[in-house]
Amino acid sequence: MGYPTVEEGAAATADADAAPTKAFYHIGTPGKPWTDAERAQWKAGTKIQRSYQEEVVEKLKRLDDSVWEVVQYGSLSHGPERYPLFAVKSRDWQKHKPHLLVTGGVHGYETSGVQGAIRFLRSKAKYTSDANILVAPCVSPWAYEHVQRWNADLKDPNRSFKKGAETEESKALMGYLDGLGVERWNCHLDLHETTDTDATEFMPAKHAEAGLMYEGEVIPDGFYLVGDVENPQLPFQEAVVDGVRKVTHIAPPDKDGNIIGVPVAKEGIILIPATELGLCCSVTGGKYVSTTEVYPDSPRATDEICNEAQVAAITGALDFVISRQN
Repeated sequence: MGYPTVEEGAAATADADAAPTKAFYHIGTPGKPWTDAERAQWKAGTKIQRSYQEEVVEKLKRLDDSVWEVVQYGSLSHGPERYPLFAVKSRDWQKHKPHLLVTGGVHGYETSGVQGAIRFLRSKAKYTSDANILVAPCVSPWAYEHVQRWNADLKDPNRSFKKGAETEESKALMGYLDGLGVERWNCHLDLHETTDTDATEFMPAKHAEAGLMYEGEVIPDGFYLVGDVENPQLPFQEAVVDGVRKVTHIAPPDKDGNIIGVPVAKEGIILIPATELGLCCSVTGGKYVSTTEVYPDSPRATDEICNEAQVAAITGALDFVISRQN
């Protein structure tokens, strides 16, 4: 989550300097960008909270080897043994089939993006007969283990899928995709969550680090999609939402007709400039692209429901794309 741009702006910083403001984050001075010392303070405050090896890597090893090929496409330089990067590719790869990319864990704290992708791999092998499927279930494993949005270098991987802004995570994935030689990706779903901690931790930290003010935000209760305003493909987006609504509720707009500050295009769908922002969903230039947003903190949600909602989004996308190939 966190799409309305808080991209660093001199005007916001200048306003903050002119009017001292009560601290909204425990690191730094409001309105002043962090120094290296403050960035080091943030890093020192992180800790491993779960195991990438146990919760991701071991599960990939247990996939059906006759259907899926697990490929290591890189590793993170600050922990190459601890943080290998994996993609899972359908073995029945044929040029005439549509190509689908699924990514999860671009923001490591968003658990169902990772676990939903793995659940899809374990339960929906039948789709490989009609589509070439590639899944990168945990793009940012350091952030997954530390339950963070940023990577270990205090960079947001979901703003790094463009030239000149790459992180280790995005550079490794983009290099792997380039090497596959796919002429045209038909579809890409990037699996995310919007959580209450977006408003209490991750967005305040992001603003504080950039020297910007943070005034809070409304966290939507339910599932929604974030499409590309330059390539909206609304019938596709609606098909995905319709698939997910069988599993969980769809986020309503706020009183102004918005979700996270962006006007609703259709029920549960907002559109933003994905390529300009360097979002992962833009990396292939595919025809049908979207970012899922599951809300795990809803009183109506469970971990099971969130994982199943991600699976429903993937299968809804596949059903839509496959139906248009026939």
